[in-house]
Amino acid sequence: EVQLQASGGGLVQAGGSLRLSCAASGFTFRDYAIGWFRQAPGKGREAISCISIKDDRTYYADSVKGRFTISRDNAKNTVYLQMNSLKPEDTAIYYCAAIAGSPILSTMWIGDNYDYWGQGTLVTVSS
Repeated sequence: EVQLQASGGGLVQAGGSLRLSCAASGFTFRDYAIGWFRQAPGKGREAISCISIKDDRTYYADSVKGRFTISRDNAKNTVYLQMNSLKPEDTAIYYCAAIAGSPILSTMWIGDNYDYWGQGTLVTVSS
């Protein structure tokens, strides 16, 4: 059974930090690029970061660039999203997703292209 388990969300004050984890099982993790998406209340899904397979290329939305860092540990089948300098507008449910192969960035930035999705973890940033 394929699973992507996102965890690490919670309530934090503005300026604080959280580290999200995305633990994968049921598929060959090292053959998949991973993306993080979020959906704020009343808004659409937003791609915020993704990481490739082979050379660990990383990409960030302008809204999180310089504050968030994505990384992966293929030995642990886990991807992390370190979130620093959090702002109230970062409040959302955060989802991780997996896409097979080494797609180009424009493909990775579209959630509908992903093969597997996790259940989401809620991040709330208070002002």
